Amino acid sequence: MRPVCFRTVAGSFLSAALFSLALMANAEPSHGIAMYGDPDLPHDFVSLPYANSDAPKGGRIVTGNTGGFDSLNPFVRKGSPPWQLRYLTHESLMGRNWDEPFSLYGLLAESIDVGPNREWVEFTLRPEARFSDGAPVTVDDVIWSYETLGTVGHPRYLGFWTKVDSIAPTGPRSVRITFNTEDRELALIAGLRPILQKAQWEGKDFAGSSLSDIPIGSAPYVIQDFEAGRHVTLRRNADYWGKDLPLRQGIANLDEIRIDFYGDGDVMFEAFKAGELSFFREFNAEAWANRYTFPAITSGEVIKTEVPHQKPSGITGFAMNTRRAPFDDIRVRDALIHAFNFEYIADTLTGGRQPRITSYFSGSYLAMSPGPASDEAASILSPFASDLPDDTLSAYRLPTSNGSNRNRANMRHAMKLLSEAGYEVEDGILKGPDGTPFSFEILLRQGDQQDKAIIDIYRKSLEKLGIFVTVSAVDNAQYAQRINAFDFDMTDYRRALSLSPGNEQSLYWGSEAADQEGSRNLMGIRSKPVDTLVAALTSAKTADEFKTTAQALDRVLTTGRYVIPIWTYAVGRIAHTSDLKHPDTLPIYGDGVEWMPGVWWQEN
Repeated sequence: MRPVCFRTVAGSFLSAALFSLALMANAEPSHGIAMYGDPDLPHDFVSLPYANSDAPKGGRIVTGNTGGFDSLNPFVRKGSPPWQLRYLTHESLMGRNWDEPFSLYGLLAESIDVGPNREWVEFTLRPEARFSDGAPVTVDDVIWSYETLGTVGHPRYLGFWTKVDSIAPTGPRSVRITFNTEDRELALIAGLRPILQKAQWEGKDFAGSSLSDIPIGSAPYVIQDFEAGRHVTLRRNADYWGKDLPLRQGIANLDEIRIDFYGDGDVMFEAFKAGELSFFREFNAEAWANRYTFPAITSGEVIKTEVPHQKPSGITGFAMNTRRAPFDDIRVRDALIHAFNFEYIADTLTGGRQPRITSYFSGSYLAMSPGPASDEAASILSPFASDLPDDTLSAYRLPTSNGSNRNRANMRHAMKLLSEAGYEVEDGILKGPDGTPFSFEILLRQGDQQDKAIIDIYRKSLEKLGIFVTVSAVDNAQYAQRINAFDFDMTDYRRALSLSPGNEQSLYWGSEAADQEGSRNLMGIRSKPVDTLVAALTSAKTADEFKTTAQALDRVLTTGRYVIPIWTYAVGRIAHTSDLKHPDTLPIYGDGVEWMPGVWWQEN
């Protein structure tokens, strides 16, 4: 029998070897990559489906930000840069098509290749790729960028680097990254890392860069001028290396983009009305319906454009810091959610025109199903039942009121929850078991009038429970400093989510990020089920498996009661001068800096 066994084993090794050779023979570098299946656009695509390749070049726009800035380096933890710079001045090896959930196409790289199980990814640079100063983009620049961002860059880049086993050149223009973790998404994440110029930072402290240290990028725009805290002007690089790429047709049409800074949103809106800004994004449906009656609207000089999308709602509201008592008690968090009279607040501030966010991925196919968990989601969550609230597997819904100012039923339930947590009212003051009054601080950005208006109503409800809050509105620099250090009790929170959630979820609410200064896990979530589900997202082999896992994650996050959610932004709203135009075809992701001003143009 041994010879027979030998022949069988030998035959198996031979078959495996032939199969491996076949894989190697069939594996060829590609123009793009998708999370699942093949990318939608063929190798010879002409332009992105939502871009107008014939759009005229030229023109100038002025946009506004609130607050100020003290840095022009968006890749480090230090400082507060204008948020647009990360998208307008720097490029990555691959670029996104915002009309697909998650597909990438060659940008600085002309091709991408992956191992049979995506255990490695290899990029080949375009020979014509250049930085804005004319220097070629090299493999050394790529390797240095990955290493630097992964070790001393902003926390958003650190997690990926821990999953890299090695990075090395494989040719004059090619580089391979090998991973130490089974994760299908890593190849795509690698393609989206910004590439910076190594030579610029020789002998300099990248992480400690000053306002005058402006990172050199390769994108269509460069910083032309700035005045600290007041404005930044970007100009389109006339010698931009990638202007003939299909991915760049109809993109970056404007010659100049100026970003002016204002103390708050109301001041910025007045500047828009006065003609000082070219467009204004409106996030309040009531204001959209009622305050756009100024002369420029009447004359047609300014028009209103609504932009639908298919993105998840994400989560917007007020985050509770679970690192601190009493927010580490889910009963307390639940009570604070019940005390938040959403229907009354929404009717008062938005005319009830914007429905409430019901879960993190609401409004998309990734959202948790109403009522009990589906059989598929339940099978994933059941092993963690002891670590989850009972209503994670059964039915959970946010508390609702009748829309009046009283909110009696929810207030009674809030008091019941607080009593269960050991709190009782004495002389109108809610006190804990040790007699300490229940009071806390709500941290807001200075000039955020909408959040202030919400809290002004909410704090009155809290006072009825015997809870007294302090509202601290601080400038952008102080706000960033305190948020990065998790120095808050409750704060405003906005986390946009995509149709392709993956590794970034660990930064948003993974246990490791809970104590990582500067991470986006503001709530301090430490949850084994969350960590497991995030890992399962990135290792899912099929689209159906991915969908079910995302729905389970959505259910765990929602029932964890970490954020008091407010209303959705299901439609983008942009008021703009009539000379600004956009293509008729809209991407499934709707509005964003890649769309506005990305594909817009100006007509004279």
